[in-house]
Amino acid sequence: MAILDILKYPDPFLKTKGRPVSKFNEDIRKLISDMIETMYFARGIGLAATQIGADKRVAVLDVPNGENYQRGKNLITLINPEVVYHEGDIKYEEGCLSIPGFTSEIKRFANLTLKAFDKDGKDFEMKAGGLLAIAIQHEIDHLNGLLFIDRLSKLKRDIIKRKIKKAIEKEKRML
Repeated sequence: MAILDILKYPDPFLKTKGRPVSKFNEDIRKLISDMIETMYFARGIGLAATQIGADKRVAVLDVPNGENYQRGKNLITLINPEVVYHEGDIKYEEGCLSIPGFTSEIKRFANLTLKAFDKDGKDFEMKAGGLLAIAIQHEIDHLNGLLFIDRLSKLKRDIIKRKIKKAIEKEKRML
């Protein structure tokens, strides 16, 4: 297992749409294992393959569900995920490992049904609501080349982009 570099905005690869996985082999299982280790190291609750420079439709999630959360207990691997049903709306203050230090309220589906494959290529269907549904949609957005800031109004998106640009320039001056 290895801790991988997480791409940061404005890296152009973050706009890449992941390609469907067709071979469920040791390479894909290693990618998943490395993604899980990287997600935990970065203290995230989800990570998409496109965030670590792999153009594959793979995401991992471990979303807390209460006070007795234990790391790994809610771990889910999604390969070629697809939302097949959704209902309701929910707003949530989202952040992203690829845009550290910035959050914004995003409107998502409150509940969904998802079809996907696991690491061994077995297909499954699951229902999700609340934070899990939000995280699933966030990671699927990554697999489609979208960031949470792409769901903001142009004004809010431009403000965040300017702040990120200033932070990058400041960091470069310090080096």
